[in-house]
Amino acid sequence: MRQINKSVLRVLLILSFVIGLSFLSIVLMGRLQDARAVAQDSYQYLEVFNQAVDIIQKRYVKEVDVKDIYYGAIQGILSKLDPHSVHLPPDAFKDMKIDISGEFGGIGIEVGMRDGALMVISPIEDTPAWRAGIKAGDFIVKINGESTEGISLNDAVHKMRGKKGTAVTLSIMRQGWVEPKDFTIVRDIIRIKSVKKAELIDGKFGYIRLVTFNMTTGDEMRQAMENLIGKAGGKLSGLILDIRWNPGGPLDQAVETADLFVSEGPIVSIKGRIPEDNKVIYAQKPNTYIGFPMIVIVNAGSASASEIVAACLQDTGRALILGTKTYGKGSVQSLFTLKDGSGIKLTTAYYYTPSGRSIQAEGITPDVEVEELSPEQEALLEKERQRQEEWRFGEEKLPRYIPHEEVLPGGTVEKEPGLEKPEAKKKTFEEEIMSDYQLRRAVELLKGWEVFQAQMKKASAK
Repeated sequence: MRQINKSVLRVLLILSFVIGLSFLSIVLMGRLQDARAVAQDSYQYLEVFNQAVDIIQKRYVKEVDVKDIYYGAIQGILSKLDPHSVHLPPDAFKDMKIDISGEFGGIGIEVGMRDGALMVISPIEDTPAWRAGIKAGDFIVKINGESTEGISLNDAVHKMRGKKGTAVTLSIMRQGWVEPKDFTIVRDIIRIKSVKKAELIDGKFGYIRLVTFNMTTGDEMRQAMENLIGKAGGKLSGLILDIRWNPGGPLDQAVETADLFVSEGPIVSIKGRIPEDNKVIYAQKPNTYIGFPMIVIVNAGSASASEIVAACLQDTGRALILGTKTYGKGSVQSLFTLKDGSGIKLTTAYYYTPSGRSIQAEGITPDVEVEELSPEQEALLEKERQRQEEWRFGEEKLPRYIPHEEVLPGGTVEKEPGLEKPEAKKKTFEEEIMSDYQLRRAVELLKGWEVFQAQMKKASAK
């Protein structure tokens, strides 16, 4: 009987093995067939692509460089994906790496594509574009007189780059304007320090103005904090981190910055299409600056890495976010070098805040919403606009008026003596606070919190 049972058991085991092997074979065959189908589809469309290239080379009205055809094709593919995925020729790819290092030649603006139009994401503070008055949200409709319609992001950046001392003219369209206006901007060597300003307020509240992210941001932030703490006698009563108009930069530097103020828990989560792109980055406890209240000031020019920092500090409760809604870029790009030295910047993942939310195309809503101008400033500005509109009536508004240029010899424009614009006096930091409504509100909140804490201590001591 036992002999029969053993025989039956052997048969059952063999049958199970055969069935399992058969099932595995079916699965593998299915996957192999899927892979073959994908490869067949790819080959089919590759044939179509090569056929199109062959026709262009042979039949187009004039000779076309084969490199231009293939580069254009790559860029065409990427432009169908999202606004941040681009192909960069060797020189442009090299430029991008220089940008990340923190030094490059140009006018100093971060640009992107919005509904097919070239838009300024943010001017970088204290650069030629910033000083010329270029603002976040401006649309660049022409570069040196050439329309930007249909232009790639890469080509636009190259047209605006150039040697120090040379000029580029941008035709800008801004909300509320009837027609574009030209801004002629002289290029300069843009050496970008991440920390633009680090000051003490009332000898105990720190203020850091962080204008961009590059490979030195984490070190600059830590140095700024150490300097402020030293000046405050070893302890801060509060900190304001100002990241308005900060267009972002490398992900690792955003993580380093947030990690300075958060001692535990996730800083950011990265989720992509393949497992290698998925990771959760956690805060490290050593060398964390805690024990004081913190306010982060943001606006529509705060993008990408800036939003990672702000979202982390908001979700963890480490800081209060003040200002206006941020830009809303919730994706991560990776750089890939191609054999000819060109490269691809490709969106490979999305990032999520510590609470698991995405800010893609949504932005970060501040805890305390404060507009750039106070209600009183807005009212005065509107009153002045109306006054100018009512009273401004000059010769040039008369029909068939004679242009000023026709009266001068050779059509040149002369300046009237004594009418040169006087150089503006540089404001002190205290004057900056008083004229900057958002910063003033942040300072008031920190001071109010200190008073509230003192009152609570008195009440608990009774």
